[in-house]
Amino acid sequence: MPVGGGLVHGLGEGRHALRFEFEPTSAPDITHGKGAPGRAQLYIDGRLVGQNDMPVTTPIAINPGGMACGANPGSAVTADYQAPFHFTGTLHSVTVDLSGDLIVDAESEMRMHMARQ
Repeated sequence: MPVGGGLVHGLGEGRHALRFEFEPTSAPDITHGKGAPGRAQLYIDGRLVGQNDMPVTTPIAINPGGMACGANPGSAVTADYQAPFHFTGTLHSVTVDLSGDLIVDAESEMRMHMARQ
């Protein structure tokens, strides 16, 4: 279900397969600081359990910390736990699939690299 602009869904005990998909619905508007709008979909065990249309996303990259699996070092996404929530179960596998069309904005990438100088 959509919660605060994100998707949240509870899980029962046992082994589950989770999948998140994002499908852009239009081009980003980088000159105005807006990433591509799109539809976010959350699947559990192959079944769609929630989706949310996102009018904009964050353009380029702002998170130098990367991705976290098994912990939430940032803000909690639900009141059910407090960060930095550490998962005490077992993650059997994690797959990150970046297939699909790459959105490239050479001018914005150059500005990003120049800002890091």
